[in-house]
Amino acid sequence: MLIHYLKNTLYKDRFLRITWTWLLVLSFNSPLAYATGEYLLGDGDTVSITVYDHPDLSLTARISPEGTIPYPLLEEVAIGGLTPKAAGRKIAKMLMDRGFIISPQVALAVKDYTSQQIHILGKVNNPGNYPLEGEGTVVDLLARAGGVTKDAADVIFVVKNSAGEKSVRHEIDLLRFYAGEMSQNIQVTRGDTILVPKMDTFYIHGEVKRSGEYRLLRGMTVVQALSVGGGVSGRGSLKRMKVTRRLADGKTEEIDVKLTDTLEPNDVLYVKERYF
Repeated sequence: MLIHYLKNTLYKDRFLRITWTWLLVLSFNSPLAYATGEYLLGDGDTVSITVYDHPDLSLTARISPEGTIPYPLLEEVAIGGLTPKAAGRKIAKMLMDRGFIISPQVALAVKDYTSQQIHILGKVNNPGNYPLEGEGTVVDLLARAGGVTKDAADVIFVVKNSAGEKSVRHEIDLLRFYAGEMSQNIQVTRGDTILVPKMDTFYIHGEVKRSGEYRLLRGMTVVQALSVGGGVSGRGSLKRMKVTRRLADGKTEEIDVKLTDTLEPNDVLYVKERYF
């Protein structure tokens, strides 16, 4: 009976490990990763403007809080909220409409992305601030941050900040997304923060083959934890197991457990030696 139960458990553990591995791959290679729209220019961005065959009209400028840049012949030009291509076309049209150049060819590029940024913190390979090019999603941004690390949790958080309103925290279940629930891949906007916590873990000690700290899978039972630790040693007893659990007030309690009991984050499972 126990052998059959352990076989089923090992199969489930293997399935979950494979699922998590594919999720890591997905974070690196998501086809959504670069399917974003164009960047919208805003306050603080630095742009480089090149006018073909007119070097005197080529310059680098920083967008003001009002969304404008100073430009020769045109004074102030409002480009905030436009894409780089649209801003280049606007400058070209103004130069042509005012009779300065017959058919101007203007190229505008962003040198320093400042206005539309997303903050990515925690267990990703490259945490930091990332420019938001048009519309983006959680998975898009995770991919740009190099994907999650091996010790990342499978539930992450997006903190959305709206002007004049309280921050709202959204839970994103990456395993549900991998299973096809696209509702978990929400849109992110300027100023949002993506936080990837460290995975939940448990500890196993005593008469087991591989003591140590391990990832705590959802709904993980004692028998599953034992299988991760290589099973009990020849001297271990399945009837003499205890869990030390930390309570909400910071205190700990020691409880007897059965094979089918579920573990909680930071539980310490201890397998005692059998009597004979």
